[in-house]
Amino acid sequence: MAKKQTQLDARGYRKFGMLDKLSYASGDFACNMSFALKSYLMVFWTQYMGITEATYALLLVLVQVWDAVNDPLLGAVIDADRRKYKHGKFKAYIFMGSIGLIVAGALCFLPFPNAPAMTKNILYVAGYVFWDAFYTVANVPYGSMLPLITDDTAERAQLSSWRSAGAMIASLPLGIMMPMFIYDSSNRVNGQSIWAIALVMGVLGFVAFQFLIRTTVIRVDVDARCGEDAPKFNILVAVKNFCKNRPAIGATMGSCAMYIAMAGASAAVSVMFQAYFKNAQISGLMALVTTLPMFLFMPFIGKIVRRFGMREAATFGAMFSVLACVLMLLLPITPDGKGMLMYVACQLLNGLGMGVFMCVGNSMMGDAIDYNEWKFGVRDEGTIYAIHSFFRKLSQGAFPSVGLLIAAALGYVAALGPDQSMEVASKMRYLVAWMYLAGAIVQLIGIKLTLSRSELAQMRTELNARKQ
Repeated sequence: MAKKQTQLDARGYRKFGMLDKLSYASGDFACNMSFALKSYLMVFWTQYMGITEATYALLLVLVQVWDAVNDPLLGAVIDADRRKYKHGKFKAYIFMGSIGLIVAGALCFLPFPNAPAMTKNILYVAGYVFWDAFYTVANVPYGSMLPLITDDTAERAQLSSWRSAGAMIASLPLGIMMPMFIYDSSNRVNGQSIWAIALVMGVLGFVAFQFLIRTTVIRVDVDARCGEDAPKFNILVAVKNFCKNRPAIGATMGSCAMYIAMAGASAAVSVMFQAYFKNAQISGLMALVTTLPMFLFMPFIGKIVRRFGMREAATFGAMFSVLACVLMLLLPITPDGKGMLMYVACQLLNGLGMGVFMCVGNSMMGDAIDYNEWKFGVRDEGTIYAIHSFFRKLSQGAFPSVGLLIAAALGYVAALGPDQSMEVASKMRYLVAWMYLAGAIVQLIGIKLTLSRSELAQMRTELNARKQ
């Protein structure tokens, strides 16, 4: 009995530890079992299904309108829901979303290349809308739950880094292996098996979600905001508060910046490896190169945050990324093995710069939710995180189109596949560098808007005083 007691904190909850980190990591592992496939939508629908670049860009804008309604609407629904659930409302919504995601990812890759053009358009929109709805049902409460697991800044940073690790553990093997399956020996897309892979990923994601639901402990009490006597929720006030929430805007900018770089450069990266380096099958390794450095920071992120501060450490990393991207522009990256190694080296340095923010970015959103309570008297976790998620998904969804349209303006023709001219292939090499540089600069600006170490300390002191 004494041994069991030592495993509990002062409030009677299980002490924060490795199980919390693994549990929270499993949530983003589950989400990315389907989300990681989004990076292949452009290649699948333009090169395999035969939708033109202009049509694809238009359809992508159309489904982002659904995103604009879907994310904030669900966040408002969660915040307005004052019912008491057996295991908490966040877990209840995650469970509902996990069921739909079993098949939703596969519906985005139905392989009918000979279907009429309008049928292809309908399949793309319907599949994306269905997937996005269930992804939001699971992901918004999952992200909103982080600040409720612990109120300790360093522990939140650890949860944030483990969440990123969960996402990478899901997306990196997929990113490395998918090009081996979807490109043939001529570097052309073969999309027949993608939907089956997506279905398997959906099942694995469902299993990971169940582990999250069963093992997550909510330590920050929110029961006072549930029941008939709870204060009424006002969506307009919640959105207005987000617009005045400086750290929420900063953390959102920082997250979106990574997708401006990675998603915006995705089309150019594919073409660069197809037509510049003539080695498309290893293009998936680039995701490993840019994200692997994050794992170097994970064991030390708690100590780093306590020693230097979250914003301060992330600022240094973003400045390092800017330097790496400038080098990517200036160095003579030639279309041979030497040039490829030089490109990989630049991306590795860029990954080192992004690694700190990858570890703490989600924790910054947790602090932004506390800031909302500190400044405006309400937490509104669902709405704040939903708006954050909307802009993040908008970046991930829109910037592949932006990058694709820029690539097309520079001469890229999807129908040519790997047979682009060397002039066009060379332009893609510079487009990749410019997109990553733009992302690094935006991230640096966003981080500057988040809470400093002294502001976090003041906020914690005053919030704790209110609860006494």
